[in-house]
Amino acid sequence: MILDREETLDSSLPYRPCVGIVLFNNVGQVFVARRNDIETPSWQLPQGGINPGEREQEAALRELAEETGIKSVEIIDQMPNWLTYDYPKNINNRSFSKYYRGQKQLWFAMRFTGTEDEIDLGNWNAEFNAWKWTHINSITSMIVSFKRPVYAEIVDYFSHFSDQPNNGGY
Repeated sequence: MILDREETLDSSLPYRPCVGIVLFNNVGQVFVARRNDIETPSWQLPQGGINPGEREQEAALRELAEETGIKSVEIIDQMPNWLTYDYPKNINNRSFSKYYRGQKQLWFAMRFTGTEDEIDLGNWNAEFNAWKWTHINSITSMIVSFKRPVYAEIVDYFSHFSDQPNNGGY
């Protein structure tokens, strides 16, 4: 779905620099989590902002740990380019939508090397209330519509990892 300019925020605002994580388990499935802050059930991959002075890889590892409790990972790939999306005008629960028109994201593929008991969504500011492993080709239909073009690119770029399960970790 492509949004018209009238449906998105001020195009003169900058994009918020962020990272995203496609986390694969040992059978090639992808970790998705259900958002805690919207009424309609919506799933997404872990993602978040880059702090000032923080390298993208550091931000990806930090965001994954903060949102999911997961620290046992190895980085297996990184997209070569940033992906962007605009926030729709009706986004009303994000304070940063006043300062940014949307997000520019650098995506990383990671392999989960721990066990499922490491996964903990219950921090003080929980973004998610459920999680599951799923096939990478199913994630685009599970998320909010304004992120779907970005997710289609992510799936296209990283899908070969779903066909390369490993025997280490979970």
